Amino acid sequence: MSKTHDIAVIVGSIRKGSLNRQLAEALIALAPETLRLRIVEIGDLALFNPDLDETTPPAAWTRFRAEIAGADGVLFVTPEHNRSMPAAMKNALDIGSRPWGQNAWAGKPAAVVSGSPGALGGFGANHHLRQTLVVLDMPAMAQPEAYVGHLGQAFDAEGNLTSEATRAHLSAMMQAFALWVDRHTAA
Repeated sequence: MSKTHDIAVIVGSIRKGSLNRQLAEALIALAPETLRLRIVEIGDLALFNPDLDETTPPAAWTRFRAEIAGADGVLFVTPEHNRSMPAAMKNALDIGSRPWGQNAWAGKPAAVVSGSPGALGGFGANHHLRQTLVVLDMPAMAQPEAYVGHLGQAFDAEGNLTSEATRAHLSAMMQAFALWVDRHTAA
């Protein structure tokens, strides 16, 4: 039997009413019992500035780094901004990787899900984020890929996932992620 793994969920959109937050909540609900997922907030993180680490880092940075360090894996859920990841996501990646030699992301298995109201489902953001995971030393799950297009049509007014095709795909993706995390955290 698989161990239960704590998974940090990083949502790239910090907008109130974010479709990607709804997507993250749907993924949490679809996760198998072997994954215990929790959203780690990034909206309160000051812009990364290495000078701030030279004295006392901001409390939000310390909290964030501890939450990432305590996770067994990371699920990234991101919209696309100008064919890339949002600034808030990139900022969180930078904060978690510093100070030098204290990369909280290192070795943590990851998966990337991108979503957008458009047809491409955040393809550019998904792959740009994956490029960054390489330097952070995070093994990223390659398959199944998850680009959720027409995201605004996938939920009802209460934020419930109504698209059965999307539900089936995301459920299979979360099952695969559970196996990925299990494989990369085996002692």
